[in-house]
Amino acid sequence: MADRPNPLSAFVAPVRTLFVQDWAAGVLLILIAVAAMAAANSPLGHAYHALFHDPLAWTPIAKLSNLHLWINDGLMAVFFFVVGLEVKREMIEGQLATAEQRRLPLLAAIAGMATPAAIYLLVAGSEPELQRGWAIPAATDIAFAMGVVGLLGQRVPPALRLFLLTVAIVDDIGAVLIIALFYSSGLDLAWLIGAVVLLGMLIALNRARVTRLWPFLLVALLLWFCVLHSGVHATIAGVAAALTIPMVGKDDDTMLERVEHVLAPWSSYLIVPLFGFANAGVNLAGIGLAGVLAPLPLAIGAGLVLGKQLGIFAAIAIANAIGFAPKPAGSSWPAIWGVSILCGIGFTMSLFISELAFPRSQLLVEEAKIGILLGSLISAVLGFVVLRLVTQPRDPAESASA
Repeated sequence: MADRPNPLSAFVAPVRTLFVQDWAAGVLLILIAVAAMAAANSPLGHAYHALFHDPLAWTPIAKLSNLHLWINDGLMAVFFFVVGLEVKREMIEGQLATAEQRRLPLLAAIAGMATPAAIYLLVAGSEPELQRGWAIPAATDIAFAMGVVGLLGQRVPPALRLFLLTVAIVDDIGAVLIIALFYSSGLDLAWLIGAVVLLGMLIALNRARVTRLWPFLLVALLLWFCVLHSGVHATIAGVAAALTIPMVGKDDDTMLERVEHVLAPWSSYLIVPLFGFANAGVNLAGIGLAGVLAPLPLAIGAGLVLGKQLGIFAAIAIANAIGFAPKPAGSSWPAIWGVSILCGIGFTMSLFISELAFPRSQLLVEEAKIGILLGSLISAVLGFVVLRLVTQPRDPAESASA
């Protein structure tokens, strides 16, 4: 007797197919940003704000007194943990494993962080309070940028896709260092020492070649708790813990890859969208046109739209000209320019840094969000249009061989 078809499979199959596409996570973030803006500017605006910012009736950790803090300091630690896993994998056996592979992405990422910061400071002026936001336009959103590239199908050369991905990964490393060095305050020595001891325990577990995952996860959770109370931002614990997860295992199935395989979809399709929904909503009625044209959103927008493409494209051109590192194989200069523009999409990490940069001014946080959303939107649309105009569809067989 033939098996009866499962009626649920007719729904599940296309959904599963959707979420393995390059563009799915990026498109989801776009929809989430639109939904957050709609909620914040609708009759539900007060409820939207209260949901994330009103004190919780009960919380097991007093320092995390509302849902917004649980998302930004708690769930986002998992996001940074996944970033750390990805960085370690790329550094050991991926596209950042050798000095030759690291040269161009590293140079482009540094230039692509320094130039937006310089433009931000130039536009924002000398006001000390605004200067704290210099790092907001520094990082590229991997999911958003790769989502736009995915919408272009086979037009973008594989080497250029890979370049965008590696630059975004190096950007994330830079953003983590910036958060640790410039957005940590009021350090508590006792908690910090506890965090260092726990990090040492994770390193010892790695050196001892422990093959069970639960000791790593248990100590990592304790590490996060200590870092949360230390004055260093709690998400740094996620990256630090990830770097201690072993990349050894049977039949090339490493612990790191197993953990990344399990957590990456949750990070991309639940944690980051939830973060985006909790942070992207801006009540425009409370800001008005004057707020949109204020120095802060203009500085962030200029840093993302102009600074990113100028810094990255110039770095590639100079490195190629002097023989330091060749440009991505099979890529025209107009296509490289298009991808450089896409690097101006700074959604997730930029929103995250804006919350750290202006902890005492909700108005500045709201203005920063406007600059981030507009700058990211302009970079996404402009980059898509440029790449659509300057590239041609490639033969799928050619893409597979590449």
